Amino acid sequence: MKKIGFTWLLEKFSISGYLLTHESYIGTVDKIEVSSKNTIIQTFKSKYDVSDDPFAHLEFAIKYDDLNLALLKEIFLSIDFNTLEKYIQQKPNLKYTRIIGYLVEFTTNKKIQVTISSTNYIDLLDENSYLTGTSVKIQKWKINDNLLGTSSFCPIIRKTTELSELLTWDLKNALVHLKQTYNSEVFKRASYYLFKKESKSSSEIEQEDPPRDRMDKFIYLLENAGEKTFEESLSEESLVYIQNQLVDPRYANTQYRDYQNYVGQTMRDFSQKIHYICPPPEFVKSLMTGIAALNGKSNTIHPILKATMVSFGFVYVHPFEDGNGRIHRYLIHDILVRNNVFPYKTIVPVSANILANMHEYDTTLELVSKQIEQKSIYELNSNGKLIVNNPIETEALYRYPDFTKHAIFLIRAIKSTVTEEIPDELVFLERFDELKKDIQHIVDMPDKKLDFIIVLLHQNNGKISAKKRKLFPELTNDEISKMEIAYLEVFDSNH
Repeated sequence: MKKIGFTWLLEKFSISGYLLTHESYIGTVDKIEVSSKNTIIQTFKSKYDVSDDPFAHLEFAIKYDDLNLALLKEIFLSIDFNTLEKYIQQKPNLKYTRIIGYLVEFTTNKKIQVTISSTNYIDLLDENSYLTGTSVKIQKWKINDNLLGTSSFCPIIRKTTELSELLTWDLKNALVHLKQTYNSEVFKRASYYLFKKESKSSSEIEQEDPPRDRMDKFIYLLENAGEKTFEESLSEESLVYIQNQLVDPRYANTQYRDYQNYVGQTMRDFSQKIHYICPPPEFVKSLMTGIAALNGKSNTIHPILKATMVSFGFVYVHPFEDGNGRIHRYLIHDILVRNNVFPYKTIVPVSANILANMHEYDTTLELVSKQIEQKSIYELNSNGKLIVNNPIETEALYRYPDFTKHAIFLIRAIKSTVTEEIPDELVFLERFDELKKDIQHIVDMPDKKLDFIIVLLHQNNGKISAKKRKLFPELTNDEISKMEIAYLEVFDSNH
């Protein structure tokens, strides 16, 4: 098969380190296959073939391949600028020439001298294929820029079948249904537990065991999420404050980092296995500015998609020495509360679901981090200091990530939490209260002791062990037996 579009351009300019989500080839029959890496492999008949001209393949890629802004930037920089400008100037009014010209300026910040006479504005992204942002008219190119972000930070989210189906789920209505199904007191008690669960799970993801006071501070932050405006919440001052609440005071930052950071693991020979190379410090502020600017470009999209872009964008920037992961998950909650998806003072403990699906979570993060690692030329000295020798070549990977899989992961995590984990907790509390009344009819026990015996029953599948039996010398064997029977009747799976 003959390569065409991005596959041809990668080979033509000897470009490596990019994960294509769509590869195009010329063959004898039209067909679409999915590779083991979930890449769409599409074969076109010969009538789609183009000449061995980079601009012909660029136009094909814009038409048929998945938009990859980072790759486009490297392709643009691989072509002599005068040649690129001349190509635009020769047929300035054509649709794909205008799109390519605008994307050259968008990704490289180089200005093309051209005059467009066409009066018809065209959309940059096809709404049938991509999630689109607020449209901004670009007069020079007669283009409606409906990208999700700005040139500082602009994720791409493709409208895959799976994502489109997930977006039909009504999260807000699902939470309203839960509140209507269970009484307010049970829901209130569940919320208190779920806030604690989110704090604990978020720390466990980082393999940390912070002291009680910092866990409580995280709970307080979660309880008061969504109070500030989007821009205030994403300001450096606000994020520094949050970071200071979550980490040991010795590692509290006063600003975004101005040094190279990385995520690594110490191996048996004391060498470092690099898991993620954070963006070089000279990119941090502009990336964070770009994340804060997402609100203006993506104000009308689904709140979970906005939470995806902000939270994953933040964790990839990694602007602090410590606490980035917990802030990443805090931002999910913050955005969904502000957008009235999560009711105020209500938590959906996404971290617990992430913790239960760490392999999928890590695999999702690696969709971007692996490309950066493959693209980076770096040195790591004996003191653990990392130096990136080609920052300009990696910059676009941080600025223009594809967050399609990230959005799918987050929606699935929230959906699972709302439809399974929260109802399980609410049902447990209802049964706990029911069992409490049943046991009180057997023995009118002090409240704390009654709660304790229910906990012991639950921990041991409805039985009080011989060792724990000694903690209740005042109870008869017959009373213990009745309590065990009562537990099984209440907590029976078919109850």
